[in-house]
Amino acid sequence: MDQLWAPWRMPYIRESTPEPGCLFCRKAAEDRDDENYIVYRGSRAFVMLNLYPYNSGHLMVIPYVHTGNLDQIDPGVLAEVGTVTQLAVSALREAMAPEGYNVGVNQGKVAGAGVADHVHVHVVPRWNGDTNFMPVLADSKVIPELLSATAATLRRLFAQVRAGEGA
Repeated sequence: MDQLWAPWRMPYIRESTPEPGCLFCRKAAEDRDDENYIVYRGSRAFVMLNLYPYNSGHLMVIPYVHTGNLDQIDPGVLAEVGTVTQLAVSALREAMAPEGYNVGVNQGKVAGAGVADHVHVHVVPRWNGDTNFMPVLADSKVIPELLSATAATLRRLFAQVRAGEGA
């Protein structure tokens, strides 16, 4: 029998009480980008890897402003969120060569938002045939690369794309 290991999921499984306050506000305020998998910081938004990704390279573009309502975000902040989302797609294209992307916002718990009180944009790279039997049989997704390796690659590519070097 083959063994599938996903040790990064255990803290999520064991977490009975989440830390108080907003996860995104807390991570943005810390000076621990490596440990928090923050791969890019702009003036009004930042990008971090999703700790419980739908696919390898699953990014979230997060405005620094705390609100759960998209219509309450200042147009200037929303513009940067859009620009940073474009950077995320460019970095993922270079790093992982996906065949497509899911890009979107889940606003509200009933819409699937895991962090409903802080709007964020999901950028999920997709490949033809990237689904497998694990989500169906075991309610698990197999991610083939460590988050730290993905984060290191994406940090380098965000810097290149932002500097206008291309990737």
